[in-house]
Amino acid sequence: MAAVATLVLLRHGRTTANAQGGLAGRRPVELDETGREQAQTVGSRLSRVPWAQVVSSPLVRCRQTVELALPGVNPVLEERLVECGYGEWEGRPLGELAKEPLWRVVQEHPSAVVFPGGEAMAAVAARSVAAVRHWDGVVEAERGADAFWLACTHGDVIKAIVADALGLHLDMFQRIVADPASVTVIRYTPTRPFLLRLNDTGTDLAALVPAKQGHARRADATDSDAPVGGGTGVSGDKGALR
Repeated sequence: MAAVATLVLLRHGRTTANAQGGLAGRRPVELDETGREQAQTVGSRLSRVPWAQVVSSPLVRCRQTVELALPGVNPVLEERLVECGYGEWEGRPLGELAKEPLWRVVQEHPSAVVFPGGEAMAAVAARSVAAVRHWDGVVEAERGADAFWLACTHGDVIKAIVADALGLHLDMFQRIVADPASVTVIRYTPTRPFLLRLNDTGTDLAALVPAKQGHARRADATDSDAPVGGGTGVSGDKGALR
């Protein structure tokens, strides 16, 4: 089975809205001081990976995160990775929103949610999954099977993409966590995706990258069959960069 490209999802760093307990939505909120530090910190890990492509939500907090994490990189702006359109909820405090009847639906049955004056959660999931699967195919076709690519986007978008990768119903996506400046890694194969990292805020991403010469990729990372018994993991790949 041929190798396949690898997607690294990056959530933007903490914003002024996050710090104040508000729902930013598509408002042009920027990273706060902590968020800028988070972006620079994750950049020290991201810089060790040879990126074939970098794409980003067009919102300023994502663009700032990429700029700080990977200076000199100009991401392709992908509208389908933009934050959910929360409509009338945008800009309001989360504590206030938690008193709305729709809040419980968001928590327990998000596939049924349509935000007033905004977007349906099911539509967010559909467009974001379509976007990453499209770009994954483009990167693999243009840059080869061992290519790594980065998508910087938002918490609910990442959770929806992960739910799809795990074969979960969208109503389960609230069980997934995507912290500011965390990375989540997915490798799509012809028959199923593999979730390699989730909400990762500290491990060495270079360990995922195969050596360029002299070593074959791990079978459990390149084909569509899951290794019985769990496989050797990244640490078992002596050809990985350290």
